[in-house]
Amino acid sequence: MVVLQVHFLLIPFLMSIMGAAQYLMQDAALLSYIDQRFLSLEKRLEKCNQDMLEYVDEFRDFSKMVLSRLAGLNTDKAEVKSEVQNLLSRIDHAQRDIDYFGYIVTDSNACVEVHEDLVKQQLLEEAEEKNRLKLMLNASCDHVLAGIRSLKVVKKTGGKHGSWMKDPGKKHTKIYLLSGSVNNVILEFANIMTFMENNHTLKARTVPLPLPWEGTGHVIYQGFLFYHRYGSLNEIIKFNIQRRNVADQMLLPGAGRIPAYQLSPQTKIDLAVDEQGLWALHAEPETGGNIVITKINHVTMAVEHSWDTPCSSKNAEAAFMACNTLHVVYNSPSGGASRIQCIYDVLDALNTYINPGLHFPKRQGSHSTVHYNPKEKQLFAWGDGSQIIYKLHTEKK
Repeated sequence: MVVLQVHFLLIPFLMSIMGAAQYLMQDAALLSYIDQRFLSLEKRLEKCNQDMLEYVDEFRDFSKMVLSRLAGLNTDKAEVKSEVQNLLSRIDHAQRDIDYFGYIVTDSNACVEVHEDLVKQQLLEEAEEKNRLKLMLNASCDHVLAGIRSLKVVKKTGGKHGSWMKDPGKKHTKIYLLSGSVNNVILEFANIMTFMENNHTLKARTVPLPLPWEGTGHVIYQGFLFYHRYGSLNEIIKFNIQRRNVADQMLLPGAGRIPAYQLSPQTKIDLAVDEQGLWALHAEPETGGNIVITKINHVTMAVEHSWDTPCSSKNAEAAFMACNTLHVVYNSPSGGASRIQCIYDVLDALNTYINPGLHFPKRQGSHSTVHYNPKEKQLFAWGDGSQIIYKLHTEKK
């Protein structure tokens, strides 16, 4: 009986133990499942984080590339804008030249009829205008060069090629030094005494040019530097020295193909200033190498008139304009006594002096430039690295 009671008591106990074990097994399986799900979720989160970091790196690289391309586009935009402005300027100059020479561009089938009386009237007006201009120029310029009296070596600085000058305008005392046949830096001195000092370069104001020059035929006039741009055939730049920017530019027809002077091959265009303003001197193959004179309006940078001269560029080393008259300086290829051997007056073209016999005094060598200063009536020359002033002897016409 007791055994039977114990049996009946053990059965529920064993049943409860088995149920608890079953629940424990189910809980363990559930915990294992949950643990696996957490591990899977952690892996996915880690992969998501890794993908996010990769996307951030890619976006950073993409941003850098976009910014770089935007910067390049801005640079290209500025270059295109500059080229368009330059093209518009060239078109404007071309239009002015076309207007000056009187060309009228029409369709190929167009027919132009000009009345004979109108042509005669225009020719008469042009002749009257030339006579008026000739009288005016003769009235304002009544002297001729009779000789070169003396020289003064002011300084010896720089190489074989270069130029130095003063602005012939009113109240201009500054000295400008342009060393070399290709350069883009001007040295400006307060006056000639400062230029003559031993440490002169320390007291000079440096003026950089945005476009370099070629040759030694530059001039300074009315606060502007006029020069032949390096790398161009015949482009003349007008540079504002005070504002340090390019004010204007022009193309000189026919120039730049051969040197202006055989003994100074570095100079294709030689600019000059006299009592009447700005001139350009160059040689052309079509004239047999003879020198061509061009009068330029320094304000509008337009060609006013050109003259073919009988003065040869062979054995010429320099030239200058004085009182509407071209004076060509000749020498020997090995260097010797410079002499003015051809004089051409643009207002009296029939009176050309091929051998006036004007010799430069007391000096053997060659000149890179010889420029006339109409205010001081002196020549500013660069000879074998020396900066020289020649005083002139003039006579009434």
